[in-house]
Amino acid sequence: MVKQSDRAPLLDWEEIPPPGPNQAAPPPPAPRPEEGPRPVAHRAPKGAAAVPVPAWSSGGGTAAVTCSPTAVVGREWDRHVPFHGLSVRDQWEEKDQIVAVFVVTFDTRSGNMIEWCRPHDINLDGVEFKSMASGSHRITNDFIYFRKGCYFGLACFANMPVESELERGARMKSVGILSPSYTLLYRYMHFLENQVRHQLQCPGQYSPLEAFYEDKKAVLPHSGHGLVTACPTWGVTTINRCMHPEMKITHPAGCMSQFIQFFGEQIMLLWKFALLRKRLLIFSPPPVGVVCYRVYCCCCLANVSLPGIGVSVPELRPFFYINVADITVLETEMSYVACTTEKIFEEKKELYDVYIDNQNVKSHKSDLQPLLRLNAADKEKYRKLSEQRQMLLYSQEVDGDCTSNEEDLFILFFMELNNRIFQTLSEVAGSIDPTLTADHVRAMGLDPQDDRSFLLDLLEVYGIDVTLVIDNLCCS
Repeated sequence: MVKQSDRAPLLDWEEIPPPGPNQAAPPPPAPRPEEGPRPVAHRAPKGAAAVPVPAWSSGGGTAAVTCSPTAVVGREWDRHVPFHGLSVRDQWEEKDQIVAVFVVTFDTRSGNMIEWCRPHDINLDGVEFKSMASGSHRITNDFIYFRKGCYFGLACFANMPVESELERGARMKSVGILSPSYTLLYRYMHFLENQVRHQLQCPGQYSPLEAFYEDKKAVLPHSGHGLVTACPTWGVTTINRCMHPEMKITHPAGCMSQFIQFFGEQIMLLWKFALLRKRLLIFSPPPVGVVCYRVYCCCCLANVSLPGIGVSVPELRPFFYINVADITVLETEMSYVACTTEKIFEEKKELYDVYIDNQNVKSHKSDLQPLLRLNAADKEKYRKLSEQRQMLLYSQEVDGDCTSNEEDLFILFFMELNNRIFQTLSEVAGSIDPTLTADHVRAMGLDPQDDRSFLLDLLEVYGIDVTLVIDNLCCS
């Protein structure tokens, strides 16, 4: 049965705070620099084939930090650690990644407004609405991923009751950052959470944010507009980094298992739409943080590691949270995944191909209607995915296997599925008789009849020149 909860347990995460003045810092694990990826065989139930799942080693632990802003316990690093909520390893590894830091507040007369930012001259138009989602006044806290041009942003929102008629009994603020890459933003989540609480309790005290920006600021390109000229690439490198142990839980990849449990078998519908590079829009009321993670997970469904595949197709771009101010940008996008809390988007059918309202996946386009129905092959693939998950959980419980996890399994499952499909299509296209038969389709894990429209769209989108001859299957 599909989970109805919109709050996944692993998403309510917290980082381990630094030890107190009278507490000893835990010793770091012994480094294992020569250890690399290795396959882990899982014990399979009778009649089922075990599927190897790669385990990934971090090659060392995270050093601990004492309460002293300049003291480092456990390892020697080449810099100090002045920011509570950021581990030593995170600060040491990620330099010059932050292009802006800002504070957004809700003013009862003016609405959302940027009250402070660094640098002073960066273009933050619209960020005041992206970092404080519509409907947030009904919740106490949230986090939001979003895009601003070719930058990616993360903001932490908090709502605190106050005895003030001017503020109408509530003070609402968001503290956020912009970076050229969204895969690193999670590292600063705890810092932003602390700072938004600080801004609510002590408005106008920006010195920690000022110091943070001075320490982390990136060099802006000389474009004259404050925007990078190219977006970060999306590919296997990103996925491999997501599977790194230090990125578990707090990184968007940490919600893959909850994402699939939430949608159940319908994950196979989203997989097809993602592979076809459709425009997917997810609606949900606040909080929007977990929905931003679903955007990321949808993009993960379409990953292919075969060289040359997908070079000529539109990039499936994660837009994360959007609002009405993004309508003009979305009108020009050929492929994207985004989420919103604004119901008005459902009426803007020219902006999307697939609309996902909670667990209801639908489309207004007649040519996509066949893809909204689960077929036997879809259910079989989901059954295999669930079976692999059970084998993994069994291995963890019985054998004490702590090297593998559900996130790696899910990401690799869909990557292998996509690789198999495109490998078969490439081989058929390069053969003397480029005819795709029912046997080929079954070998790809698809249904020759029910997946016909999906295959036709796939061949067209990726420009693969094969002849699809799988009619009259009842007589074959």
